[in-house]
Amino acid sequence: MLENIKKSFSKEIKGISDLKNLEHLRVKYLGRKGELTQILRSLKDLSIEKRRQIGPLAQKLKKEIEEILTKKLKNLKTKNLELKPIIDFTKPGEKIKLGHLHPLTKIDEEIRQIFLSMNFSVVEGPEVENEHYNFDALNIPPNHPARDMWDTFWLKEPKNSKFKIQNSKLLLRTHTSPVQIRYMETHNPPFQIIAPGRCFRYEATDASHETTFHQVEGLMIGKNITLANLKGLLTEFMKKFYGNDVKLHWQPSYFPFVEPGLELLMGCTVCNGKGCSVCGQTGWIEVIPCGMVHRNVLENVKLDPREWQGFAFGMGLDRIAMMKYKIDDIRLFYSGDLRFIKQF
Repeated sequence: MLENIKKSFSKEIKGISDLKNLEHLRVKYLGRKGELTQILRSLKDLSIEKRRQIGPLAQKLKKEIEEILTKKLKNLKTKNLELKPIIDFTKPGEKIKLGHLHPLTKIDEEIRQIFLSMNFSVVEGPEVENEHYNFDALNIPPNHPARDMWDTFWLKEPKNSKFKIQNSKLLLRTHTSPVQIRYMETHNPPFQIIAPGRCFRYEATDASHETTFHQVEGLMIGKNITLANLKGLLTEFMKKFYGNDVKLHWQPSYFPFVEPGLELLMGCTVCNGKGCSVCGQTGWIEVIPCGMVHRNVLENVKLDPREWQGFAFGMGLDRIAMMKYKIDDIRLFYSGDLRFIKQF
């Protein structure tokens, strides 16, 4: 019986050319109901003499069959790998997922391009500032009540700091206006610049306020510069950025570094002027505080206010983006939520 099984298996294994038939052959001889398995299970019914005679031979045959099956399996796998192409040229290509710019980065670049087209230069400055450039030179001395308008992140003074000025503490800048002061100290007018960058204020967050935000501030200094130049420039910017149908409103305001001071408001795009949490239920939102540069600021940078005049303005990049994309919460920009970011 064992000899017949061995001959039959040897004959069949030669005709096997694929893995599926090899598995069928294994089951036929070594499976739960396989021919050799049945013989091994019947040993318990035989006499001791028969068991001693047939048992070792059956185990030896099982081992031989297993070795032959294992070798055949290895050969078939190697053959299949050699025949299978490494690259399937018929398979459709997979589109590579690429990253994209953050919405604030896109808005920043768009604003830069608009002002560059108006012959403005882009100027940047340090995010770690000192009191002199952040407050004092901008007509906000220590005892000025306007100092309370800025909730400031103060920093410890490192030794041998390049920002060191006598009796002037370090801080994270609360606006990009210090860049204007630094530029006016080292350049002769006339000039017109914008100063984009990140700012920091220690304040409670809500739908329209964050501790970290971005600003773009602008400055034009020359002779015979008036409010008409300021209003014309910003009106043109708003139309280029939002479209000709943008709703604008001007109102007087107070800022210590300009006199007179104005605010440019636009109709809230989130609620279409009906009133919401972003616009404080008014239907309007302040987007660009501005005004004529205060004479004290000009004198602080050694410019004669009788000869030179100019205007300054500033806009919160985040708020501008909220109106552009109709976003109802400024905190979404910094949430890291990919569901939000992927929309842009």
